[in-house]
Amino acid sequence: MAGILIGFVIGIPWLGAVALWLTRDRNSSLQHALAVGFSVAAGIASLALIPFASARTVIDLPMGRYFGNLTFTADGLAVTLTAIACVVGSLAVIFSVDYMHGEAQLGRFYAFVLLFIGAMTGLLLSGNLLFMFFFWEITALCSYALISFYNDDPKAVAGGIKALIMTQVGGVGLLAGALITYAALGSYQVADLLAQAGTMPANLLTLAAFGFLLAAAAKSAQFPFHTWLPDAMEAPTPISALIHAATMVNAGVYLLARFYPAFEQVPGWKMAVTAVGLVSALITAFMALTATDLKRALAYSTVSQLGYMVYAIGVGGVFASQFHLLSHAVFKALLFLAAGAVIHATGTREMARMGALGKQMPFVRNVFILGALALAGLPILNGFWSKELILEAGLSAGPQWAYDGMLLGAGMTAFYTLRMTWLVFFGTARETFHVHDAGRAMKVSLGLLAAGTLTTWLLAGPMSETLHGTLPFHSIHSLSLFGLAEEIFTAPATYLALMVVAVGLVIFWMVRHQATTWRENSQKSGAGNWMTILSRESFGFDWLNRQVAGRTVQFASVLQKTQTGILSWNVVGILSAFLAILLYLVWSVK
Repeated sequence: MAGILIGFVIGIPWLGAVALWLTRDRNSSLQHALAVGFSVAAGIASLALIPFASARTVIDLPMGRYFGNLTFTADGLAVTLTAIACVVGSLAVIFSVDYMHGEAQLGRFYAFVLLFIGAMTGLLLSGNLLFMFFFWEITALCSYALISFYNDDPKAVAGGIKALIMTQVGGVGLLAGALITYAALGSYQVADLLAQAGTMPANLLTLAAFGFLLAAAAKSAQFPFHTWLPDAMEAPTPISALIHAATMVNAGVYLLARFYPAFEQVPGWKMAVTAVGLVSALITAFMALTATDLKRALAYSTVSQLGYMVYAIGVGGVFASQFHLLSHAVFKALLFLAAGAVIHATGTREMARMGALGKQMPFVRNVFILGALALAGLPILNGFWSKELILEAGLSAGPQWAYDGMLLGAGMTAFYTLRMTWLVFFGTARETFHVHDAGRAMKVSLGLLAAGTLTTWLLAGPMSETLHGTLPFHSIHSLSLFGLAEEIFTAPATYLALMVVAVGLVIFWMVRHQATTWRENSQKSGAGNWMTILSRESFGFDWLNRQVAGRTVQFASVLQKTQTGILSWNVVGILSAFLAILLYLVWSVK
């Protein structure tokens, strides 16, 4: 049965993608209905797969000596993240019925969304590194196509290209790690790597470990690849929710969690993972303090929260990391889709132009506040429980300086979260908009996500038991709901973290009347200029990206001289190179 369900969760979205592509925008109502139907069916199949979670290989298909067996494994880690991808993805599709109403090229939009969901589930369930790489690259293609969906907008096209190029660096790291594993073990199987990592030569294991870290950092927009995700905000908002909560960026965190047992003994690897998570969490939280674009502020928040997950893996808190991934998927999808409802109603993403929208959009205001409270880590919403588990894991097993940095990040998160909420929904109206509350389809998605934000922390016990029973190499201990509450509320660190969060909230409340935007304040008084500049330039990394791109173009222009454009000379060059290689091989044999 598990094998059939795996076929459904991968095949249904891909079948839907083909169906949507073939409709050719002839009937928009049919396109909406097909997209919702296929995505919801995939979501139901993913939930049905959870009870069948096990450590054994469910599907095993021979693919020849060079590719190994195509295997799929439905362990607790895979099925949990598969459910996140499919369920949150289906809610993003339902939301799109209202958000994309009247848009052109719906077939292309929905086809890539469903292809994206299917590729993500394939990546999560794959037990073969080479085929995991195959699904990994399809997600990169889909993200590029959807970020650049408005292909007549130069900013959208540039954002898509930037995402594609930077995530391809990660693809190189994953492929290198897979090939190194095959060279050392003679197998691409994930289970073989986890079981036999200790038998690999130390230098090869180290290369594979840091190759996978490179892959994870690029895919999850972690330092130093953190600049592509904010620029991806030119995509339609349901795509932003899909990338941030259900698919793309979760893949990097999943990769680190999946292979943690294989690499935890590699010298320097855990410290490198911890440092990447810490730096990512802090610098993007800082950038969110001054952001004026609502979607970019949420994007910075996503990178920061992913940094918490990466940090948790670095200090050995694999369950805390994946539990926060679940919490974050729910409340960040809620925040992005609520932001989408605001943008759809006002026609702008600039928070400096908003204000007092809560009176006109009470439903959206209320659900956004729920998501914001979860993001800030306030009891008893889901973000509180998972973030506290991360901080406790860091305090018990990580360096003190890293824990102090993550505490600082918690205070900054509270500050920018309240700032976003205040600027959009409260205070005084800075412009007059004739807005309306969310449509029916939007309310369905937002209402379900709001309910999840209130309740998904109750899944901590079943989730830990499933991971404990199906991940034999990860040493994850089962944790009851009562045990979770006892662990968190009896730990002094919990109250320290809540104090830091409270300080962040109080600081914003004290400056709220002056904090319309840091940019406006800096123009008046000169204060805050350095913060705005650092944020705008991503701490200098956007400049570095431009330099790398410029040097690459210069190098390519030099190589361009080797391309004459004359077919006959190109053929001569190819044949000459072939002849030279052939002569070398003959000479080597002798």
